[in-house]
Amino acid sequence: MDFSDALVAGVPLIFVVIGLVEWSKRLGVSGKPLMVLSMLIGVVLGVLYQFSQQPLEGFSAWFSAVVYGLALGLVASGIYDAARSVMRG
Repeated sequence: MDFSDALVAGVPLIFVVIGLVEWSKRLGVSGKPLMVLSMLIGVVLGVLYQFSQQPLEGFSAWFSAVVYGLALGLVASGIYDAARSVMRG
């Protein structure tokens, strides 16, 4: 999946997911709830992004949008965890 074209008003969607997850951490969310929240944020923003590109009609379009959102959440979480590991080491 190519996230390079996933821009909303010039802002890469992955950075928005990372920022919202970090903001949630500062509100006190941690551990497994934070993991679930990051995935939910990714799915919601991914589906909304896909819908903004073209209305979702049929199971295939919705399924693709959810998978896109899951990938967005996973990639954003992976980037965040990798950066955190580098900062510790």
